[in-house]
Amino acid sequence: MDILNELKQISTEREIPLEELKVEFEQALAIAYKKFKGSTGDAIVRLDNSKKSGMVVEKEVVGEVLDFATQIGLDAAKRNNPDAQIGDFVAIEIDPNMFGRIAAQTFKQVLAQKLREVELRRVHEQFSDLIGEVVSGLVARREESNVMIQVNRHEVELPKREQVPTDDYRPNERIKVFVLKIEESYRGFKIIVSRSHPNLLRKLVELEVPEVAEGLVEIKSVAREPGQRSKLAVQSHDERVDAVGACVGQRGSRIQAIMDELRPEKVDVVPFSDDPKTFIVNALSPAKVNTIRMDMDNKSAYVIVPDTQLSLAIGRGGQNVRLAARLTDWKIDIRSEQQAAEEAREAKANPAPKPEGDPVQATSE
Repeated sequence: MDILNELKQISTEREIPLEELKVEFEQALAIAYKKFKGSTGDAIVRLDNSKKSGMVVEKEVVGEVLDFATQIGLDAAKRNNPDAQIGDFVAIEIDPNMFGRIAAQTFKQVLAQKLREVELRRVHEQFSDLIGEVVSGLVARREESNVMIQVNRHEVELPKREQVPTDDYRPNERIKVFVLKIEESYRGFKIIVSRSHPNLLRKLVELEVPEVAEGLVEIKSVAREPGQRSKLAVQSHDERVDAVGACVGQRGSRIQAIMDELRPEKVDVVPFSDDPKTFIVNALSPAKVNTIRMDMDNKSAYVIVPDTQLSLAIGRGGQNVRLAARLTDWKIDIRSEQQAAEEAREAKANPAPKPEGDPVQATSE
């Protein structure tokens, strides 16, 4: 049997570099050889296609042999290599068929374990570079409440906490996921991915909108209620580029492609502003705003909207105002014109009591 050709086939099938596979194979052979010989020394076994058996053990040339598995006398060494000297290593051919049943089982177990370690190491190396990125995969199967997704011949795990309730995850369906982290488990490494993370939306926009990928348009903040609705605040760094228009695309083509991936999630794109008042007005879109009173110390805004716009500003179940608050990182309190007028009348009729005693003045020393 040509062992090297067998290893080449395994290397191709498992995407493991041939040299790395050879090292692991030789280490497994060395363990089996020591088991067969009952040796406690350090054995070095190498593949050697020039030998009939395909493998050799490197034995140290010594004056007195104490371990026949790993050492060889000078006279015997010279029969293999006339130039051998004490302290050298000579290659002695060995036949793996002589290892015996226990050693052979040990070899198979050790090789299987080493192959698994190599594969896990390769997976870790591959996906450690992809943490924080979006990858595409096929829904493979369900494992209890988790969904397993095939990505580049490897299965990644989409836990229930990272799933979107409106997704059904049909087998063989192609979806994009956000690579969240690598977790260690009793079986090695687990690649944890997400469909609900806000950065999935951020990365999908980067993939779909060249102006974002090139840095002409910046995504300033993202607020997301997965599977329902999201808001995206963007800013242009080039006066010739309209940030919102670039993200939406002609006739909404770009944002539609993103929403198709996040189905049935609706995505609103709004312009970012350094002025908190303007930003809050933009974030509450599509609702119109009449006036805003800002409390800069507490980062809270009292917003008054037309009576006809109240339900739109708040959104179903408070969704619009909730997303706007997350997007801007401001507390937003919304009132209709009628509600604001009633509150003003009530405050006028029942003024807050003045604090007793002399006012305290702040001083700096």
